Amino acid sequence: MAERPDLDEIDRRILAELQADGRIRVNELADRVGISQPNCLRRVRTLRSRGVIKSIRAAIDERALGYEVVSFVSIQLDSQHQTALEAFEAAVMPLPWVQQCWRLSGDADFLLKCVSTGVDGMSRQLRQFAALPGVRAIRSFPVLGLSKDAPLPIPSDPRANG
Repeated sequence: MAERPDLDEIDRRILAELQADGRIRVNELADRVGISQPNCLRRVRTLRSRGVIKSIRAAIDERALGYEVVSFVSIQLDSQHQTALEAFEAAVMPLPWVQQCWRLSGDADFLLKCVSTGVDGMSRQLRQFAALPGVRAIRSFPVLGLSKDAPLPIPSDPRANG
């Protein structure tokens, strides 16, 4: 488990502001959290270098780019040996329509978030997954709508929440 970095109240406020608006300018961010611009920039750079801030990127509407179907796909492998898990991860890494690949514990070994231009595309994707070595079972869950997309809660003391 990764060690949790010590975050003071200013760091937590910076993180909350950046989650609300990743495009905020440093001068406005500094004003909102009550510190100087150079101090704010230093803190943001430190949060990035320590891996607290992984990336800042645009959230794009899938449908605006022609992806009419978003689905979650669970994959169960024949084996849970590290080599089999890594081989599956390597096989899905180059697939641009796989947006996220989560390794799981439980009945499924992986949960993938996929996009496709339609049901036919989703069907082709499922056949591609089935053709991968070691895949035992596939379940797909087409998304009907997004009910919640919230930022990560910034606790006052991360160690207090276990």
